Amino acid sequence: MTRFITTLLLACFACTGYAQSKLYPKLDKLVDQTEPEVIQWRRHFHENPELSNREFNTAKKIAEELKSMGLEVQTGIAHTGVVGILKGGKPGPVVGLRADIDALPVTERVDVPFASKVKSEYNGIETGVMHACGHDTHIAILLGAAKVLSSMKADLKGTVKFIFQPAEEGAPPGEEGGAELMVKEGVLKNPDVDAIFGLHISSGTPVGQINYRPGGLMAASDRFVIRVKGQQTHGSSPWGGVDPIVTAAQIINGLQTIISRQTPLTKEAAVISVGMIRGGVRNNIIPESCELIGTIRTLDTDMQATIHEKIKLTATKIAESMGATAEVDIQRGYPVTYNNLELTAQVVPTLQRVAGKDKVNNVNAITGAEDFSFFQKEVPGFYFFIGGLPLEVDGAKASLGQHHTPDFYIDESGMKTGLKAMVNLTIDYMYKK
Repeated sequence: MTRFITTLLLACFACTGYAQSKLYPKLDKLVDQTEPEVIQWRRHFHENPELSNREFNTAKKIAEELKSMGLEVQTGIAHTGVVGILKGGKPGPVVGLRADIDALPVTERVDVPFASKVKSEYNGIETGVMHACGHDTHIAILLGAAKVLSSMKADLKGTVKFIFQPAEEGAPPGEEGGAELMVKEGVLKNPDVDAIFGLHISSGTPVGQINYRPGGLMAASDRFVIRVKGQQTHGSSPWGGVDPIVTAAQIINGLQTIISRQTPLTKEAAVISVGMIRGGVRNNIIPESCELIGTIRTLDTDMQATIHEKIKLTATKIAESMGATAEVDIQRGYPVTYNNLELTAQVVPTLQRVAGKDKVNNVNAITGAEDFSFFQKEVPGFYFFIGGLPLEVDGAKASLGQHHTPDFYIDESGMKTGLKAMVNLTIDYMYKK
């Protein structure tokens, strides 16, 4: 009897695999048909960028396109977020697919017909607005995935949630936003998402390539402020007071030893950087206080907690040794972008089939941060990179168009790899679950 049940189960799995593989040619054909529309969507969003939590027209356009595909559409999530829900013809899991939709306060220098001419204000400063990190391509790819999968509705074993997320670059001061607020407002519920996938295009990775990493792919990003208080005195007689500037300098040096001498870097990378020092009003006055502001990047949550404690200990004790005091405030930002190990092992074969084994790379971690991590804290998630560097460009020159710069440039042919990956990941997850 046991042998009969085992044989029956193997036969069922074989039938499922056969049914699944029959969909691949259909997927490929639909991807080819949809690619020109994906390019047009990308150019529309590139020419009409909007800053974080202000993506009003972007959200309106996304909602219109999703409704035209027959999807159930939800708007106003986390201010300007949009969700499209596609219910397949067969029961199965709920798959989340996510794209970020906000642009940056960057004035474009790229010479393309659809370059952004948009102007806005950021932190009280007039600035250009540009999709200088590829979020326009992410929107277009996800709309393309919605178009392809809605054309295969009867074949879907489950439900797809297309999540268009605002404010990945961070909400304006004093506001909430991004993935954290979407999660808080229940975007992964009703229906409950079983797994979520996201991607990011890279201007330094050749078109056709896919990069991923099991576990920590991108770092947690935390902000710290250290307020050093001394005793003001004349610059000609520093012994008459307590110099917070010199104290701050010693603290900066001490912070670096936390990484170089107190952190097991063979386990995971970590970075502490001071990006701002504020203090003093005149060359010959030693001020009463000064302030250090910086960032902490970690790829392991235990190391993150330890480094936070060591920053506090280092700053306060160095200040005490010099007759000053130090107050340390650490604000947690984005968590580690952590690719679920089991899910990663399941989906890598899909990526290899889509792009070719020689073009799918297990890469080192990145100390940049991504708020996709808030989704991954709630459900198993997988995040990966696709290439956007033109094949004819020397990789050594890729830095000319880095992310978050006026010269950021993407080869639009790279979006096809992202589109194929997203729709195939969805189908394979549904049929293997």
